[in-house]
Amino acid sequence: MATGQDTQAKSGGAGRTRGRPRSFDRATALEKALLAFWQHGYEATSVSDLTRVMGIGAPSLYAAFGDKRSLFDEVVRVYSGTHGAFGARALEEEPTARDGIARMLREAAAEYTDPSHPQGCMIIHAAINCTNPEVEALLRDRRNANIAAIESRIRADIAAGLLPAGTDAAALARHTGAVIQGMSQQARDGARREELEALAEIAMAIWPHD
Repeated sequence: MATGQDTQAKSGGAGRTRGRPRSFDRATALEKALLAFWQHGYEATSVSDLTRVMGIGAPSLYAAFGDKRSLFDEVVRVYSGTHGAFGARALEEEPTARDGIARMLREAAAEYTDPSHPQGCMIIHAAINCTNPEVEALLRDRRNANIAAIESRIRADIAAGLLPAGTDAAALARHTGAVIQGMSQQARDGARREELEALAEIAMAIWPHD
């Protein structure tokens, strides 16, 4: 027979179990937050939107991810290493800058129109109508870093004699960035993969030959 002390201990243990925060898969919740920010942007995605799509309560969100801004910072890192990683891979894996950029644009056409997630690029679109200057700066710095990486790859090919010495690496890199950003917006506006692939071919036609 349980004593009063035993009954109290059992009751207290059960109470602690009931009061425990609901467990959830952090990576899955993070991906759901990523999709929400990607679809609606930083400003238009509220904490209540995030808790709804992530399937967790606000206390769990704050405990696991911090505030909305901290969550967004993590989302940007995840996006850059997953959905948005194709560009860096193309530059690293292809033998020349020309091959790398051509592959980058082809893969952008596929990625930006993939029906399994929001269209376009999250890094390009998440700060639309954003009033948070830190978020705007974060995404602007990411975009500028991507253009700088392209320019660095082009300069390496110029130095190796794979592109003419007079090639304007900065202008060519910025042109590539403008094409990527334009492809992203056109995907948001309904452009099909084949249409963006045709645009990519035209963009590559301007490249200088060695």
